Amino acid sequence: MGPGYFTSPVEFLISTLFSLYVLVLMLRFLLAWVRADFYNPVSQFLVKATNPLLVPLRRVIPPMGGIDMASVLLMLAVQMLAIALILLLRGGGIGIQALIFISLAELTDLAFKVFIYSIVIQALLSWINPGTYNPAVNLLHSLTEPVLRPVRRLLPPIGGMDLSPLLAVLVLEVLRRLIVPLLGALAA
Repeated sequence: MGPGYFTSPVEFLISTLFSLYVLVLMLRFLLAWVRADFYNPVSQFLVKATNPLLVPLRRVIPPMGGIDMASVLLMLAVQMLAIALILLLRGGGIGIQALIFISLAELTDLAFKVFIYSIVIQALLSWINPGTYNPAVNLLHSLTEPVLRPVRRLLPPIGGMDLSPLLAVLVLEVLRRLIVPLLGALAA
């Protein structure tokens, strides 16, 4: 057992814990952005998990143009810290500009994945158990509707089949594959 024996488990732990917290921050930000029901039990969990860091930050960072800049900056800071810690564990370093762009690429990738997976999960649930109420399904609908609504105007249901989720996922995935590498390239 060499000196790097504990590096892999510690890196996994850092990556997992920071990724989960960034996901919780991202979900809170996106649900607020789409004006989802914040009395929903899932929303209440997100609020309670993020309030300890967000509330003090909001006192000094105001929203801009309807965007909660405190959430955005906190997500960016947490993502940057995770990447910096992992690089330190590996014995490397990185410039601040590269760290910012890598973190922005990671956050953008996460945002696209949240929408893509939400649309896929909502579509699957609509086939398996349509019409039932569940707090999580209600939030999925709130999150995906701003994306699906314009797609439904372009592609209305055909013979009772709503293919808009398929088209939305394809468009989001293409956009993700175009935008995220560009942000990553800016880090170099």
